[in-house]
Amino acid sequence: MSERLSEETRKTVLAPLFSTGWAMVEDRDAIVKTFKFNDFADAFGWMTRAAIWAEKWNHHPEWENVYNKVIVTLTTHDVDGLSSLDAKLARKMDGLMGEVKAG
Repeated sequence: MSERLSEETRKTVLAPLFSTGWAMVEDRDAIVKTFKFNDFADAFGWMTRAAIWAEKWNHHPEWENVYNKVIVTLTTHDVDGLSSLDAKLARKMDGLMGEVKAG
């Protein structure tokens, strides 16, 4: 089971994510990022690859897809806040962007 990130751990784990476009969600212990693609097919393909990792790690994002944009919110419901799983999935999602031409 995951544990909620301590204040000290947050500084080292989350800081690199903020430099890639992730941000804290206002009024919630979660991070959010909007990914933009060339078209719907690229967005959906990326979501499919991300979903495989989410399922493998049993850690599922909250996300919304509108045409070429995917808005992802990550939090760990079991701990009512951010855990190392959120940072891990965020890094994986950022890495998967390298496999798709971003718009």
